[in-house]
Amino acid sequence: MKVLIATEKPFAKIAVDGIKKEIESAGYELELLEKYTSKSQLLDAVKNVNAIIIRSDIIDAEVLDAAKDLKIIVRAGAGFDNVDLAAATSHGVCVMNTPGQNSNAVAELVFGMMVYAVRNFFNGTSGTELKGKKLGIHAYGNVGRNVARIAKGFEMDIYAYDAFCPKEVMENDGIKVVESAEELYKSCNVVSLHIPATAETKNSINYALLNEMPKGGILINTARKEVINEDELIKLMSERTDFKYVTDIMPAANAKFVELFEGRYFSTPKKMGAQTAEANINAGIAAASQIVSFFKDGCEKFRVNK
Repeated sequence: MKVLIATEKPFAKIAVDGIKKEIESAGYELELLEKYTSKSQLLDAVKNVNAIIIRSDIIDAEVLDAAKDLKIIVRAGAGFDNVDLAAATSHGVCVMNTPGQNSNAVAELVFGMMVYAVRNFFNGTSGTELKGKKLGIHAYGNVGRNVARIAKGFEMDIYAYDAFCPKEVMENDGIKVVESAEELYKSCNVVSLHIPATAETKNSINYALLNEMPKGGILINTARKEVINEDELIKLMSERTDFKYVTDIMPAANAKFVELFEGRYFSTPKKMGAQTAEANINAGIAAASQIVSFFKDGCEKFRVNK
């Protein structure tokens, strides 16, 4: 079996070493394509490989057409919207992610951003504290649960809404469960977004929903930029000078946000949620382990396509 690591933005060396050990211990061969600058390099590299480990790299129908022997793609991370799932299914390729491996890293970033926002981006003026504030967690998956865990240390009042997570799971964690997104936003001073980008969620974070938030509302987005209706968020922030938006996914209209909302808007230059040494290592080695289990035992536990 031949396994390819294809990463435009490479794993840390220690992660690559861990992946290599996992793959070679199983008797498989590992190939490496790092910092590639053209799609043609990727198309050439996927020929004759049986498995691919990627990060945010795009795997579309053209790549799948070129990978005649491919059986499995593993996205090292939680999100997988960079892979054409329908095309993978039509090519008979299993697609997996590595849920949970980056969760603590993202959750810690949420709180770094939250403190930054309530302290007025450290501009020297008097801010507020998180203790006693109402935190809304929009989607209670792996990241949301870690956010809740950390929030308890800040002594925040924690609410959550998740249409798919059983109510008892959230209640058992000591979380106040609400019945709708509208109720969550209306109830909370800060909302942390963790919803995926799907047909239902794209542009769902809009003017009407955000305008439910109390005065001084803060939205933290470490999920996907596509879930934000940027035009309506700009409209809201233009009308509500109390509102702040902080994200690690730069909006398409970043220049406009910067121009209009100085002191109330911040975006990292690139997605930073999983950018820790620990998350890098965890996700990469998990991807390698899942590939080995797939070929040896037929395990498809983390399969995300039909």
